[in-house]
Amino acid sequence: MSDEAPHLLVDQDGAILIATLNRPDKLNALSAETMRLFEEALHRFRDSPDLKVLLIRATGRYFCSGADLRSGDARRPAGPPSGSAIRENHRLGLHGMHRIYDEMEAIEKPIVVAHHAMCMGGGLEISLSCDFRLAAKSAKYAFPEGKMGVIPASNGVSRLTRLVGTHWARYLIMANLPVDADRALMMGLVHEVYPDESFEQDAMAFCRHLAEQNLEQMGTAKLAIELARDVEKAQARNIERLANSALMLNPAYLEGMKRYLEGVGKGGK
Repeated sequence: MSDEAPHLLVDQDGAILIATLNRPDKLNALSAETMRLFEEALHRFRDSPDLKVLLIRATGRYFCSGADLRSGDARRPAGPPSGSAIRENHRLGLHGMHRIYDEMEAIEKPIVVAHHAMCMGGGLEISLSCDFRLAAKSAKYAFPEGKMGVIPASNGVSRLTRLVGTHWARYLIMANLPVDADRALMMGLVHEVYPDESFEQDAMAFCRHLAEQNLEQMGTAKLAIELARDVEKAQARNIERLANSALMLNPAYLEGMKRYLEGVGKGGK
């Protein structure tokens, strides 16, 4: 890549691994190199017991403008065009996006994304596989795929609909309209909106809070929440019982219960 700056910067702050999109001159468009470096960082996060939280952020005036279409449309397979070939390319190609997003959702640790500015297309799709989405007041969200006569097909429909429902999925995808940070909070797309001036510090404070939580509890909760979302109520309650019974056999449960009871009414955590 000659003297070109790394497309992704990876740093560690205690138990927090920080992956920063670093193509500000390209509005942080997701290149094949960006996704390769991100997958490396994701595997490091997954495989390192000392890492408890992954934070994704970006430099420049955009969080992400989507896939890097100027370097070639990775959505179109080589060879004669056909619907089946395009579908297969979506599943196996696209710089590994589907594989990476599935892995993000499977890792039993929290992944946080911090949007300081416009987040579009593929940038929003990768964010939908994160556990927590934080927005600065200046952040905005959009799917530009409708302007090209297609739909977002790497989380954009499937994951967005699960998060915000069909009502708001229609607004972003069918109507092809952007939303600002406040509306994104109202519709359930993001968890928090922070002032621009303190956004970086607020996002790090949120990550440090997560790093202080019980990792086994968070991992189990991540799995149980996803499973419960897809089954009937009675089965969801069985998932709760199964998950909690395993946690309650962990010695950390009794220790945590003792600390909690000692702190009740005393400003304890």
